[in-house]
Amino acid sequence: MDEQQKLSADTKSMVRFLEGIVEVVLLSVLYYFFWRYGHEDDPFPAYLGNGKYVLMGVYGLLSWLFIQNSDGFQFGNMRKLDLGIAQWAAMLIVNIITYFQLCLISNQMVSPLPVLSLYIVDLFVCTLFICLYGFIYRHLYTAHRMLMIYGREEAVGMKLKLDTQKERYNVYKMVSAHEPWEKLIKEIDAAESVVVNDVSAELRNDILKYCYKNQIRIYIVPKITDVLIRGARNISAVDTPMFLIRGIGLTIGQRFIKRTMDIALSLVALIITSPILLVTSIAIKLEDGGPVFYRQKRLTRWGKEFDILKFRSMIVNAEKDGHSIPATGRDPRITKVGRVIRPTRIDELPQILNILKGDMSIVGPRPERVEHVEKYSAEIPEFAYRLKVKGGLTGYAQIYGKYNTSAYDKLRLDLMYIENYSLLLDIKLMLLTVRVLFSKSSTEGFEVARENEKRQKELVEQLRQEEMVKN
Repeated sequence: MDEQQKLSADTKSMVRFLEGIVEVVLLSVLYYFFWRYGHEDDPFPAYLGNGKYVLMGVYGLLSWLFIQNSDGFQFGNMRKLDLGIAQWAAMLIVNIITYFQLCLISNQMVSPLPVLSLYIVDLFVCTLFICLYGFIYRHLYTAHRMLMIYGREEAVGMKLKLDTQKERYNVYKMVSAHEPWEKLIKEIDAAESVVVNDVSAELRNDILKYCYKNQIRIYIVPKITDVLIRGARNISAVDTPMFLIRGIGLTIGQRFIKRTMDIALSLVALIITSPILLVTSIAIKLEDGGPVFYRQKRLTRWGKEFDILKFRSMIVNAEKDGHSIPATGRDPRITKVGRVIRPTRIDELPQILNILKGDMSIVGPRPERVEHVEKYSAEIPEFAYRLKVKGGLTGYAQIYGKYNTSAYDKLRLDLMYIENYSLLLDIKLMLLTVRVLFSKSSTEGFEVARENEKRQKELVEQLRQEEMVKN
């Protein structure tokens, strides 16, 4: 990597950090204005001195933490709408916390109008910064020219995924890992960054060391063992580094904390969503008189079976002989109510009851059908590893994956969660879920999967033809 490339990477990181600082400072100043002049009876006289800086600091810190953990500062890396949803949801939580903080300080229920007005202004400010910083970022940074080194032919599908985000990833060339080392080195030297996918451990180590030595960016698509090692505990009892992998899922203490949070939050969610639950139940019943809920056998921790609950969004007996038939976008089996509740994920709300009962957790691997677990486990023996924790309503695979994400990719995402679990990670994934609910890309269905499969075959055939020409 030459000095100009290093400057570009450093500049990008510095600009993004400064963008976040400027935005949070302005949000804190706005908070002070609405706090100071929004309450007519002024119930906070003791804080008009240096105390105001403490309140502004707390508001700024909360804003930074919630926006950061919802990926709201990923200017240039995410769509404007996704950034907007992330920041709007984060600031909603910040202002709710702030309102109750002010009530505690004044020892009374203060008027919510100043905080509500502040939130409306926050929406405008966040949107303005997202547009402005997105413009600046696009003019300061262009995607690196990336070389992809792949092993099996199936691995070329990674290029199709990266091509959907050309503003971030520019895979200009693909080279087989079976090429001679001298040729690989020549191609690596000509690239600005390298993607390594499905390559043997020995060759991958050589490529990694070479890129590290020559300051070349390298992206590695992890294998299952890589994910397990990433979550390992560092042991420093001797002078030789060791990593400890327990393989037990969550500890007793972690499960207790997680269960406590599940009960508390699901009770709150049940109260808040009760009007939606009631209206949806009535609408489903009135449309065709069939059952309100759809029950399906799923597997949770240690392979325990349970009935997952959903609002019925399809006609009665939509699955012939109990076999799952994936729904397409214009599937005639979907009811009128279903066409509303499926895209908005309202059909998933009854799973709050599964969480209260203890069958599921708010965050965790998505519980799969019994026959799917059997099928995937036969193809991928490690698939059973995800049953070390309870299934969840949301999680890594649900947030970063799509309906058409492969079972192996979902497994890698789920294991990343299991091996890196923390309470803060659960909170972050809950925040990110809000953004995903409004993201169209996360709902790509089986039609897209078939199209991607066709494109992958065409790409593989193209690479074969190029190889034949060379030989």
